[in-house]
Amino acid sequence: MVTSELLARARQGDGDAFEALVDRYRRELHVHCYRILGWATDAEDALQETMMAAWQGLGDFEERSSVRTWLYRIATNRSLNALRSVSRRPAMEPSLVWANPPTPARVSDVPWLEPYPDVLLDQVADAEAGPEARYERSEAISLAFITALQLLPSRQRAALVLRDVLGFHASEAARILETTTASVTGALQRARATLQQNLPPVGHRERPPVPGSPAEAALVSRLVAAFVDGDIDGIVVVMTEDVWLSMPSVPFEYQGRDVAAQALSIVFGRAGRTALSPLGRTDSLRSGSMYATRMSNCSTPTG
Repeated sequence: MVTSELLARARQGDGDAFEALVDRYRRELHVHCYRILGWATDAEDALQETMMAAWQGLGDFEERSSVRTWLYRIATNRSLNALRSVSRRPAMEPSLVWANPPTPARVSDVPWLEPYPDVLLDQVADAEAGPEARYERSEAISLAFITALQLLPSRQRAALVLRDVLGFHASEAARILETTTASVTGALQRARATLQQNLPPVGHRERPPVPGSPAEAALVSRLVAAFVDGDIDGIVVVMTEDVWLSMPSVPFEYQGRDVAAQALSIVFGRAGRTALSPLGRTDSLRSGSMYATRMSNCSTPTG
């Protein structure tokens, strides 16, 4: 059914028509909210608010842009509003700060950050990014990229995602952000400079195994076996030389295999028996991981 017919029916209060109109964009909008917020749970809340606002504001949609662009404007604004909420992040418990930890490479401003579940990424279409996008889908959802995004002021973050990840034209991004093209261009230039300082050049990044490939399965199996056995050397050997290790909600971040091994020795030294359990789709969205970690007598989470 064509968009115009669905739109007409939805404006008359047809909920099924509205769902058919917006459902194709639901997953990519969730990823968009996640990139800005850095937390899948917050992204889900922002997505629900987006859909509610779209349903309630359908009568005001003037069709000067596509439905997709209109939904991105709502989702972006809802995500930016969420960033302004001072109570949106869980406070770090003092008991989770390690005693006598190794010197961290840095203390994170975003200890709450969580990865986006791979199982949900399979539902996001590749063809939606515009021609001006600078990042591939896999890179633009990597934890390193999302971490770097969180270092940007909110408007710069949104401008970079809209322009360099989604490939919107400057004029489209300006309409989404309800500002001028010059303002978007300036915010984008500053955001790119910050990311350049916090991300290695593309050619220097080691590509991960293809999702679902035998190489990925073998790598996960090695990591799980080493983790269950408390084999720190076995964990470290599958890391890249420039690995960053963080353990939310402890704010310390460690770079390099040697210091990562020191940090892991504290974790396993305080832990009792360790077990990893595969998670289903719902749990993986909530935890940001395909495995849950259970450690008896351990107060430090290691997701």
